[in-house]
Amino acid sequence: MSNETQTNQGIYDARALGTPKMLVLGFQHVFAMFGATVLVPLITGLSVSTTLLMAGLGTLLFHFITGGRVPAFLGSSFAFLGGFAIVAPKLADANGELTVPNAEMLPYACGGVVAAGLVYVVVAGLIHLFGVSKVMRFFPPVVTGPIIISIGLILAPSAIANASTNWFLAVAALAIIIVCNIWGKGMVKIIPILLGVLGSYVLALITNQVDFAPIAQAHLIGSPIHPSAMAKFDIGAILTIMPIALAAMMEHIGDMAAISATVGQNFIAKPGLARTLLGDGLATTLAGFFGGPANTTYGENTGVLALTKVYDPKVIRLAAVIAIILSVSPKFDAIVNTIPTAIIGGISLILYGMISAIGVRNVVENQVDFTNSRNLIIAAVILVSALGFNSVGGLTLFQNESLTISLSGLAIAAILGIALNAILPGNDYDFGRDLVRDDPVNFGRY
Repeated sequence: MSNETQTNQGIYDARALGTPKMLVLGFQHVFAMFGATVLVPLITGLSVSTTLLMAGLGTLLFHFITGGRVPAFLGSSFAFLGGFAIVAPKLADANGELTVPNAEMLPYACGGVVAAGLVYVVVAGLIHLFGVSKVMRFFPPVVTGPIIISIGLILAPSAIANASTNWFLAVAALAIIIVCNIWGKGMVKIIPILLGVLGSYVLALITNQVDFAPIAQAHLIGSPIHPSAMAKFDIGAILTIMPIALAAMMEHIGDMAAISATVGQNFIAKPGLARTLLGDGLATTLAGFFGGPANTTYGENTGVLALTKVYDPKVIRLAAVIAIILSVSPKFDAIVNTIPTAIIGGISLILYGMISAIGVRNVVENQVDFTNSRNLIIAAVILVSALGFNSVGGLTLFQNESLTISLSGLAIAAILGIALNAILPGNDYDFGRDLVRDDPVNFGRY
């Protein structure tokens, strides 16, 4: 292997490994993203096939916009689960359990995802024009951290409701995830969610908790796009989901920093945060339009990069193609949907808590000073607004026979947080290097 291909840090051109090894590496990335990516449609009621298709297409779109430089895989974002729970809450089944997808409202939630993706595009444009530091002063950790914390707390009741359908399976799924994440080695530590699903699913099979009827009825090959599930637009749904983009963008920036540290290249500087945000935003808008969840760069796949030390983005694009191939099988979709609700609940117990914990980490790592009254007021208003208004169904701004405009707790919290941060004196947040212009992309790299 040449010095150009392999360095002490890792492998940057996987073609030298040969096609068979590249395929294995591609499947490994699919394996890493799979558990978390399909969990979002299982929780929300969206199509697994559509989700996989949009993850694959979104990843390829992201790579095109970033010039094929960044080895990032885009999968389903958990940050938007709170918005889906508000706009399209699941309905009661024959047993009174909230397990039935809200097919009527899901397209409107997807319309909100379309709008959220466009927020990325707007922010990317502002960063390109004015630089990172000037734009990010409006979204410091004292604002984004409490918003992320609120998302996890809002979702907590649904996790308990799902887990309570069978506590044995729920606790089993939770235990497997904890064991794999704390004591696991190598890939086991990277894919705890997938192993939690598989392990508890085996227990569900043993205890006859799985209904195989939908699998027999499903076709082997079919379209992953369902016209009835494509995005529809409602002002209330848009105002509910769109502000979540602020928290998701912080997740994106964190992931870009993690990938940069892993690979040893500063992707925030080149191809630039404006370009990576643009790619992520357009991928999210594309996914929402066709009835999929929002996309985000995946930490699981960054873990695979660190484990294998193969940093070639071509391997990620290969994984995206594999995801697209998997998406065209309704039978595969049906198999995934046989996972019992209790398992989803058990995984959600830790997942939703981790969302809030990420918000706490965002505040701690950025050393937000809560002895400062300014910061304390901002965080307090965000948390109480998000949880309080959510508990009463939000705030109706306008209503008549044909139109209702309302704000969810998350939307109100985001607006108040940004406004207070801009108005109150003492905003000394500095994102870092001010990138006035991004490095141009050479699309010939493909």
